[in-house]
Amino acid sequence: MSVAKSLPMVNADTRIANRPVRKIADDIFRGFLLLLALSVLAIVGLILVELIHGSQLSIHQFGFSFFTSTEWDPVNGNFGASPFIYGTVVSSILALIIAVPLSIGLATFATEMCPPVLRAPLNFTVELLAAIPSVIYGLWGVFVLAPLLRKYVQPFLAARFGWTGLFSGPPFGIGMLAAGIIIAIMIIPIISAVSREVMTVVPNHQREAVQALGATRWEVIRLGVLRNARVGIVGAVILGLGRAVGETMAVTMVIGNRPEIAKSLFAPGYTLASVIANEFSEATGDLYLSSLIEIGLVLFLVTLVINGLAQLLVWSMTRGTPVRA
Repeated sequence: MSVAKSLPMVNADTRIANRPVRKIADDIFRGFLLLLALSVLAIVGLILVELIHGSQLSIHQFGFSFFTSTEWDPVNGNFGASPFIYGTVVSSILALIIAVPLSIGLATFATEMCPPVLRAPLNFTVELLAAIPSVIYGLWGVFVLAPLLRKYVQPFLAARFGWTGLFSGPPFGIGMLAAGIIIAIMIIPIISAVSREVMTVVPNHQREAVQALGATRWEVIRLGVLRNARVGIVGAVILGLGRAVGETMAVTMVIGNRPEIAKSLFAPGYTLASVIANEFSEATGDLYLSSLIEIGLVLFLVTLVINGLAQLLVWSMTRGTPVRA
């Protein structure tokens, strides 16, 4: 007896009768998934509403001057976020200056020049940096990085480039420079991984076209890969900026936590995230607490915009194309 004859025959009427049941099950499943997706949006919306509600007192009290004032005096009830905005911007820019060349170099080597036997261990090691807890980076910064900066790096920079004003003052080790280096190490995996994904989806015929013109290896990478992946790489950099702006614990441990605006990178500073982590538990007055919540609102909105822009740029490059093995 053949296999086809041994299989039970399904009545057409039975299939038709089961169709409404299957449709109801599909509708329930679709509705459940829609509920899960909407719950994520609801959580973000509730966080935003709570931040706006909690910062109302500070908004009415200080208005726009909250972002321009340099005074942060909880005793007298004077609060200004300008030092924290300055510290966040400077530390993030410094981190990008250090991390972007390293990340793009790693991504380029991994996709274009790395031997196959070394590619997987290299990618795993770089991405392992993203799995290290922030507090571990902070401890490493306090006990290893800060002494190195204080004894060797900062005296060298002060002797060679002190005339610029960026590397002047006593070498504490702890300060804006240490925070920038720590953040740079922490955002390298993000920028490198996204850049590698973007470079991977560049069509091979782009490389072959440049090679057919007699280009060198560097010209193939520069013209055939980097030029076509530049939009996605910019998105990766902005995504790393979003992580840099919101980094909290490691920065809090090495930046010095002093609300002042100083030109020198040796000087201590403060960031939006670190002031919340340091002072939220000590906020006794309503105005003090509201001011910290307003800083959190600013940080939330900035991070949201930065990450949204980065995801848009990366999507415009990859268009959902799966990464090649």
